[in-house]
Amino acid sequence: MSTPMTTVMAGIPATNLSLYRALRFKVGDPAALLTFPAASGRDERLLIIRDIEVDRAKKHARADSVFCPADFEPAGGLSGDRETATAQSVAQCLISRGIKVVRADRTLPLIFAHFIAEAGIRVECDTEMGVLERRAKDEQELEWLREAQRATEGAMKLACETIGRAKVAADGTLLHGATALTADGLRAIIDIHLLANGYDNPQSIIACGPQGADCHDHGHGTLRTGEPVIVDIFPRNRTTLYNGDMTRTVVHGAISPVLAKMHAAVVEAKRDAIAAVRAGSTGQSVHEATLAALLRHGFAAGQPSQPGVAVIAHGTGHGIGLEVHEPPLLAMKGPALVVGDVLTVEPGLYAIGIGGIRIEDMVAVTDDGCENFNTLYQGLHWE
Repeated sequence: MSTPMTTVMAGIPATNLSLYRALRFKVGDPAALLTFPAASGRDERLLIIRDIEVDRAKKHARADSVFCPADFEPAGGLSGDRETATAQSVAQCLISRGIKVVRADRTLPLIFAHFIAEAGIRVECDTEMGVLERRAKDEQELEWLREAQRATEGAMKLACETIGRAKVAADGTLLHGATALTADGLRAIIDIHLLANGYDNPQSIIACGPQGADCHDHGHGTLRTGEPVIVDIFPRNRTTLYNGDMTRTVVHGAISPVLAKMHAAVVEAKRDAIAAVRAGSTGQSVHEATLAALLRHGFAAGQPSQPGVAVIAHGTGHGIGLEVHEPPLLAMKGPALVVGDVLTVEPGLYAIGIGGIRIEDMVAVTDDGCENFNTLYQGLHWE
């Protein structure tokens, strides 16, 4: 265990998500959180933030005391630049406490390190500071992630039913009303739904037919009957900043034997991977459960290279929280899982000339297994 030491986190909480997680306070101006070890064992947390945010921060931020840069003004005065002034005040605060060494995480902006070092205080970068803590979600974070995934399920149900219930033109094109149903049109339907429910939504994946053979092709053009459509939605709550992430695959009309076989294998792989998730298991062992299930159905790992030959082209999943992709990975060399890890489990199969099948749920690691945040149907037909 490392020796207790004063730590510094800094940046803009709205974009430095490690700092936001520590504070649970979103603001678009520079801020700094200084943590001082105390003999009582309960560290003192001091926040420096823009003057007009001080009162709000005192009510809502996870800090014992809140100051503005002017409270720690150096002899030469503060810069007119907010970020520079905040960095200057951090250095002055540390000087006033007689601090000689501070520990910082990997997100500390260089300007803060510069002014702290200029004050004669050594800055030590702890590359693992906050990483494990951010993985182990607390109860508030878990509830925010459940909420985000419920909203994602609502958008997914709307999207899949729009595909499944569409009319068909004579050439096999799906119709939305009197016009062709396109990937961009369906994305707009998803975006509007999520915006109305308080979510920002990056470009969803709506990949129809052969486009889906590339697991991260976002998709374009018209959607067609008889072809698999991968729908992958990963919105962020505009208030909490926590993310949902979910994938389903839809086939409008007849399901070919090869798609049925791919789907059965992916469903079984997801089931076995989720069964392997528990504290102490590794990301690699979860991925190996996926690979074993797919292999039983005759599918191997690799990159799609031969037309009609389906393979899994990626790991089983990843951590999720304030970012859609966070540690740990459910892949080869994936680390041991900890209670509170929240993960996506998303096996998939991809074949050139056919497309892809991917199904994705979100789970939270517990001592003896995991909690699945998803309840939504995972079949191919959505009439």
